[in-house]
Amino acid sequence: MNTKRQQNIRRLLKPRHVCIVGGQAMADSIARCAQAGFAGEVWVVNPKYQELGGRKCYPSIAALPEAPDATFIAVPREATIEILKELSARGAGGAICYAAGYAEVGGEGVELQKQFIAAAGDLAVVGPNCYGILNYLNGIVLWPTGHNGALVETGCALVAQSGNIALNLTCNDRSVPFAYVITSGNQVVLNVADFVDALAEDPKVTAIGLYIEAISDIPAFSRAAAKALANGKPLIALKAGKSELGSQLAMSHTSSLAGSDRMYDALFARLGVIRVNSIPDLLETMKLISIAGLPKGKSLAVFTCSGGDGLMTADLAEELDVPLNPHSPEQVADLKTQLPNFASVTNPLDYNTSLWSHEDLLTKCFGTVMRGDYDAGMLILDYAVDGEASEKACDASVNAIMSACATYGKMPIVTATLPELLPARVRERMAKQHAAPMQGLPEAMRAFAATARFARQREELKAGSTDALAMPLTPVLDGPTRIVSEHAAKAALGAFGLKVPQSRIVPVVDAAKAATELGFPVVLKVAAPVIAHKTEAGAVAVNLKSSGEVEAAIARMHESVAAYKPGLKIEQVLVEAMVKDVVAELIIGVKRDPQFGLALVVGAGGILVEMVEDAALLLLPTERKTVEKAINGLKIAKLLRGYRGKPAGDIEAVVNAVMAVAQYAEAHRGDLVELDANPLMVLPKGAVAVDALIIQADK
Repeated sequence: MNTKRQQNIRRLLKPRHVCIVGGQAMADSIARCAQAGFAGEVWVVNPKYQELGGRKCYPSIAALPEAPDATFIAVPREATIEILKELSARGAGGAICYAAGYAEVGGEGVELQKQFIAAAGDLAVVGPNCYGILNYLNGIVLWPTGHNGALVETGCALVAQSGNIALNLTCNDRSVPFAYVITSGNQVVLNVADFVDALAEDPKVTAIGLYIEAISDIPAFSRAAAKALANGKPLIALKAGKSELGSQLAMSHTSSLAGSDRMYDALFARLGVIRVNSIPDLLETMKLISIAGLPKGKSLAVFTCSGGDGLMTADLAEELDVPLNPHSPEQVADLKTQLPNFASVTNPLDYNTSLWSHEDLLTKCFGTVMRGDYDAGMLILDYAVDGEASEKACDASVNAIMSACATYGKMPIVTATLPELLPARVRERMAKQHAAPMQGLPEAMRAFAATARFARQREELKAGSTDALAMPLTPVLDGPTRIVSEHAAKAALGAFGLKVPQSRIVPVVDAAKAATELGFPVVLKVAAPVIAHKTEAGAVAVNLKSSGEVEAAIARMHESVAAYKPGLKIEQVLVEAMVKDVVAELIIGVKRDPQFGLALVVGAGGILVEMVEDAALLLLPTERKTVEKAINGLKIAKLLRGYRGKPAGDIEAVVNAVMAVAQYAEAHRGDLVELDANPLMVLPKGAVAVDALIIQADK
């Protein structure tokens, strides 16, 4: 993004003055600017009217007192282009384009979009085909319809590719404090990355929520997300279009490619983006961060008056890797003096109804727990609806958890199992004391687990730099390709440190001699002509123990290769020393993706590749510690560590092999199309790639 546009997007988000270009349909929106509390100038442009929405109308952009920082354009698509030209010529900041009908509809819309881009110049342009921007910090309403929301001192930002979803989220009954709501529309000029980049600098933004259908510029998004991570601004992303049908809808709806969902998982994991799978999870996670901040760790103490709530919480905690550590012996002894003799002192703690409505006793009980080694205290509480006395009793419990957590510097959380069972008045009171009012037990637990992970990742990154997280630009290759021979592929990878078997590449008549020189047993493969899928062609023979077996294998290969592709004749063979004492077989692969660049796959290899689908995906470039973590997270890692008395594999050698492939791929980012080292034979000492496939652009 050019420097001038970077400056203009900041003018757009925090304008000194705004302009609305439109007709009678915008009258209510014009009036809402004053109602929302905006203190700056509001100008209206319409040559047909004297006034709209209680404001004087100017006949043109040129007639305005000065160049507006932010303009909402609500005119047809052709007229929108002309207004953009006028704004650009005047030196305006940014514009929001409500009209649709550009490239997303095809036909003449494609040409109109080209004109749209040219007209925009250095303007920070949102849309087209979008609802606009709401700024609840400064009371700025550049929006075509009604909405809910109130002025805030600080809060989260929402960037959404769907205007309707953004509108609905402003109407949530969950006390989510929005600072900004931005709809990106077709992202013809500004995209999600541009908004994240600007919002990451705003000290009043606590977190950035994203509703994404596709990311059009992965390198730009990675740079912006890395900046947000460095600045302590969690990104929470709801990525739609996971299914095949969803991807197709995303393509038609946003005129962009949704891409592989696994690639998005890898991208988000790399950048510390919290991925959620529902609107409630998105809202609750943003709320937790915006009101209570980030937890210092992931250890949680839970309080409930229901055994059922405790069991559900324990199940969720195990699933989400949230430790519910037991209380210390000293705490247990203290709690037993406070609770009835039939109470079980565990975590979750069922403090039962004996303390109900006694705020002083509840505060003491909760404080006894919170002085322990916990990072947050969660009270599970559904507000009763059977009268004032019950509500006061619930209030006593809320007051007690807030007081106990405040005393010991721990994060206070109150969670209703159902969203509607935590009243707005309670949520508002809690928010003022930075206590998280969570609505929905699964959502609350997922939000806590995710924010704790984010906090850990940010702490880990403090020792290094987030610059390494950014994705490099990878050119798209759409021309002819060529398959590198296995022998040449192994030699190329070997130069980067990948271990391969001893081998000879010889004419067919010299195969037995080469095998004898290497020492039996050997593996025999057709080397020329190059066959990509040698096993299917019958072009591989293993565990050959004598010259006679080598000759017999060659005879069979002549027949099978001719049957696989009539007229194909074997010219050379690859003879390799056979690898023995194998602990496990892995695959290391690299795939070139038009959106994400180079993606590295490591997982169970050999015949297990498609059967068990046990693989991790990392985007390149990557670091050694990331590779180690990925390998240790595989199911086959149990086998590598030595399973049921079997020898352990050399995991260090596996990491070396993966890094060798990754370094080769980085060195060939300009022309590498695909790479497979499969299988990688993992030994008690070492790891050897016995097959390799490289496909390169044929320049």
